Order: sequence, then C-alpha cells, then structure tokens
Amino acid sequence: MKYTFLLFLCLVSFVTSSEHQFVFSGFTGSNLVVDGAATITEDGLLELTNGANNIEGHAFYPTPLRFRKSPNDMVQSFSVSFVFSILQKYANRSNDGMAFFIAPSKNFSDASLPAQYLGLLNNQNNGNRSNDLFAVELDTFQNKEFQDMDDNHVGINVNSMKSLDAHYAGFYEDRSGIFRNLTLVIHEAMQVWFDYDGDAKKISVTLAPARLAKPKRPLLSVTYDLSTVVADSAYIGFSAATGGVVNTKHCVLGWSFRMNGPAQAIDISRLPKLPNLGSKKSHSSRILVIISPVATAVLIFLVGVLLVLCVRRRLKYTEIQEDWEVEFGPHRFSYKVLYDATEGFKDKNLLGVGGFGKVYKGVLPVSKQVVAVKCVSHESSQGMKEFVAEIVSIGQLRHRNLVQLLGYCRRKGELLLVYDYMSNGSLDNYLYCDLTEPTLDWAQRFNIVKGVTSGLLYLHEKWGKIVIHRDIKASNVLLDKDMNARLGDFGLSRLYDHGTDPQTTHLVGTMGYLAPELVFTGKASPATDIFAFGVFLLEVTCGQRPLNNNQQDNQPPMLVDWVLEHWQKGLLPETVDKRLQGNYNVDEACLVLKLGLLCSHPIAMERPTMSQVQRYLDGDAPLPELAPSELKFNMVTLMQGQGFDSYVLPCLSLSSVVSIETSPEVDDNTASV
Repeated sequence: MKYTFLLFLCLVSFVTSSEHQFVFSGFTGSNLVVDGAATITEDGLLELTNGANNIEGHAFYPTPLRFRKSPNDMVQSFSVSFVFSILQKYANRSNDGMAFFIAPSKNFSDASLPAQYLGLLNNQNNGNRSNDLFAVELDTFQNKEFQDMDDNHVGINVNSMKSLDAHYAGFYEDRSGIFRNLTLVIHEAMQVWFDYDGDAKKISVTLAPARLAKPKRPLLSVTYDLSTVVADSAYIGFSAATGGVVNTKHCVLGWSFRMNGPAQAIDISRLPKLPNLGSKKSHSSRILVIISPVATAVLIFLVGVLLVLCVRRRLKYTEIQEDWEVEFGPHRFSYKVLYDATEGFKDKNLLGVGGFGKVYKGVLPVSKQVVAVKCVSHESSQGMKEFVAEIVSIGQLRHRNLVQLLGYCRRKGELLLVYDYMSNGSLDNYLYCDLTEPTLDWAQRFNIVKGVTSGLLYLHEKWGKIVIHRDIKASNVLLDKDMNARLGDFGLSRLYDHGTDPQTTHLVGTMGYLAPELVFTGKASPATDIFAFGVFLLEVTCGQRPLNNNQQDNQPPMLVDWVLEHWQKGLLPETVDKRLQGNYNVDEACLVLKLGLLCSHPIAMERPTMSQVQRYLDGDAPLPELAPSELKFNMVTLMQGQGFDSYVLPCLSLSSVVSIETSPEVDDNTASV
C-alpha cells in the first residue's frame, strides 16, 4: 500500500495542489471528477465531448473550494487559467461551445438539451437567481433567444445563458494595442485567464493563443460582486454540450487556479497533443489525387495569363524618372494611386481648367485623404519648366497660408501635382458671384487679406530663399473649410538666393496685375509681386476685377485709377463692394484701399515691403501720409512716356515689344487645388 501511494505521487509530480491553489499541465493521473461524455485520455487530454451528437459532459475539481474566509465575508480574490481547444471536422458547421463554471454542487442532472444551455441549465431554471451559477462561456453558436452577438464570442454569465457582457473572440496586442480576431473553432490551443478582484468587485477575462503570454489588456472587464452569486463553498469545473453536428470535441489541455493571487503559469511544453479529426482518407481526397494533374495544368495556364496581364498593367502605369527627381523621391506618387483616387480622371471629379491644365478632386486609396490633382499640360512649351518650378519651390514650403504640395507624378506625357484639397474653392467665386448669392462679409475679407499678407511675407522674407509668386490674383487665393486664405498655384514661381539679382527673360503673369517695370523689362522681383498684391487688395475690397471691359460706363478701364479718382474726390468709401450693403468697418476698409494704392504705386521703390504691409494691417505702424496727387502718375502716364498711346496697348500690343507669356483672367478654378 505504501509503494502504491508513492507511485501515485510520481505520476502527478507536475501537479501542484493545496487548499488554495493547483496547476495541471495535462491531466494524466489527476483525480478530476467527470460525468456524462467527459473523459481523460491516456495522453492526459480532458475531452468534455467525444465527437458524438446531442451529448454533454462535465469535469470538476474533486473538492469544493472556500471562496469566503467566513460565511458572512465577501468572496475573496482568485485567478483561473486554462488551455482549451474546440475541434471540428467541418469548418463551416459548429456546436454550442463550452464553459468554465462555479456552482454550488456537482449535480447537473437537471441540465438538459438542446445544446445551447452548455450542459449547465435548462429552459425552466434559466435566469433563476437561486441557481448560484457563474460561468465564462466560449460560445460558437448564435442563439437569438439569448441575444448572442455572433457565433464566435466570449461571455460572462450569471445564473443565465444570456451573457452579462460579451466580446468578439480575440485579444489586444501589447505593443500596438490593435485588436486581433481569433476563431474559437480551430485546430489550435488557446488560453483563457479569468481574474476576480474581491476588493474592487471586478471581473476580467483575457483570451490569447496558447503560445503567447497573457496580454496586458483584458478582452472583457466588468464590475460585479460575485458575493451575490458564489456560495461559501462551491465547485469549479468545465461543461460542454453538442447538438446535431457530429465530430466536435471540446478539450481542456491544462488548468490552473489560485486563491488571493495570480494563477500559476501552465507549462505549455508539457501539454498533451490534440487529436486529428481528419486523419482518415476520405472519398474527396481520392478524387483530389485523380484530378490533381489536370488542376496543375490549368494552374500553369492561369499563371501564364496572369503574368501577361501584369506586364500589360505595368506598361499602362509606366512612369518616367530623371536624375533631378531623386531628391524629391519620397513625395512621388504612383500613377496608379492617382488614377484610382480620381476614378480614372472622370469628368465628375473635374474641379476646373486653368492655363496649364485640368484639376481633379481625388481621394487617396489608403489614407482616404481628399486631395486635388493638377494635370499640367505638355502642349505648352512652359509645361516642364512650370512643373519643375512647382516641385522645387512649393514642395519645400510650409506655411498655414500656402497651399501644401503633397507630391507629384510623371507618366509619359503627363505631369501631375497633388495638393491639399481646399473645400471652399477660390476667392474669385465669392467676389464675382451673382447679387442674389451670398458673399463674404467684411470680417472674412479682412481676414483673407491678412492671410495672403502672411503667406506672401513668408515667400519674400521668412524662408531660406526668396520666392516670387508672379501671379497673385483672386483666383489663385484658395479658401479652406474655415474660410482661411491659402495662396496657391506656384506654377509661375521663381527662386533665387537672398541678396542676388533675379534675372528672367519672359514676362509672366495676368493682365491687370502686371507692374509697369515688369511690362518694360520683363524682370520679376518682390516689388512686382507687391504691385499685384496691391491690385488684389483693391479687388477684395471693391469686389471688382482689375480691368473693366465694359465700355458703356465712364469708369476708367483700370481699377487702380477708379479708386484713385474717388480718393481725390473724398469718396473713397463709395468704392467698397456694394454687396456689403454698408456693413463693414470703414476705417479698416479705407486702410486696405489706401494700402492697395500704395502697393500698386507705379514706381517700384515707393512700394512697401511685405513686412511693412503686415505692420500697417496689424496697426503696429501708421500708414504713410500720401496725397492722391502723388499717385496720379499712373500706369498710363508711365507707359505713354515710353511710347504707348492708350490703356488698350498693354492688352493688345505688348507681344510686339517683349516676349510675353501671360495667363488671362479666366475662371480657371485652379482654385480648388
């Protein structure tokens, strides 16, 4: 008898047990109590069901555990861990799952089929508070009568098969925090950790593949006082049931428990192996062997066809890359990405047509960011030059009042630029809308003026190089979702180092915004930008275009001269946009109008710098005293001194004097870039 006892101790040497804790890394030699279909195999695997249909099985720790220090105390903290696997021969069919439970007795004779009660309850006592039953269910069938969320979830149940709380099966990764789905019915072992904090009355359930350590974030976490459910002395164990689906086994490979502390780790390396439900050769397998040569031939043919299609697809999206582009490689988009983003550059996504091509709205496939894609035309000799200027200049600029260039793409004869999308379009759409349409109030206009000032100051003075925009006008000022101004369309910009003299041989810009010296010499400078900015200030305040093409009224052709005439007559406020209906700050409006006239002074040296402009607008410096007569030396006078006879000459005859490449004032809606 003595030797028999010693032999028993050797068989369970890997099982530690005491009044308050135990651990089973396999169940060989254990004294678990089983009933129904449950059994322990020779390998030490606890099978709650054996593959038959309409059966149930239970396994209990042999003695009841005391969950309270005394009958009137609260339930103590405890921790449970177990490794399980639900094996199913047919992946698309499932039974009702299994559960870990705490119950007042080992008698489940009242539990009945159907299998949705998991061998724990029946349709009569389900939901009764007198059950004193707590369970963690691993449910693989969606029972609508219990309001199950799906057929693959973990639930916390109290006295009922309707879960107190449930979650899709899975776990949260410790490093990334990403939730990873798990399939409960799979030929792999998984581990469950169940913890109860007696002080905080908190229940936590965690699930993960058996090969992983316990995740830090639990799958389920519920505050519930188990003292209202768990008896002073109670049994713990496992239960499972099957319905009409055969060849399902509910298995437990290891089990650990501890009162008032974390359950001891289960030695995964010592766990029994899982049986293979599909080990026997089936009729379908024999058929597969017969048809495999045919399938191989078909596969080779399909691979060949796929290769041909891939080559053709690659040729379709072939792109060009030159040495100068290497520096900007991280900002390069593939043509396919932009093609997909704009739905093949469909007309329904067309935002507008500008002097150098079309602009489309797009949504980047991965990030879902809304962008504007500008397709630069190659038909113009300026196409490549403008494209390079755009990338080299704006690609490196970062300012809240500049449109951000996100990247570019080149493909055959196409040049594509990708910008932030400006949801409110271009400023000119608001300045020149019908009288019946809503327009910008004065506060919005003044804020836009300040925004463009800030952006232009950055280009001229705040960045490492001086950037001359060369085409400042209302249609190139874009409005974001908050109606903040963004200066865009840098296709005409030029860079040069601070302290050097910019040289250019071509006149570029838009009629009505061209400084006199630019017309005569073709040389752009910050001062020519400021001239155009001055015209822009008048345009925003007056709501009129720089050139008046209406020959029926007596208004001078140029907006600058018209405002100047009103100033001479002391009627400057009358030039403010009539759409405002007098609702504006008169002092601010007059300041902007006078500043616009000062910036558009015919003599470049008399124009302020952008830093001075900003101080004037912010009220940090007074506007210089300037009489209207000092500005009377207007553009026409200056041009007549050079041999021109009328206002019309700049628009009609300049091409005979200087190589001119101007962009006409059209509704180009590059605006939406």
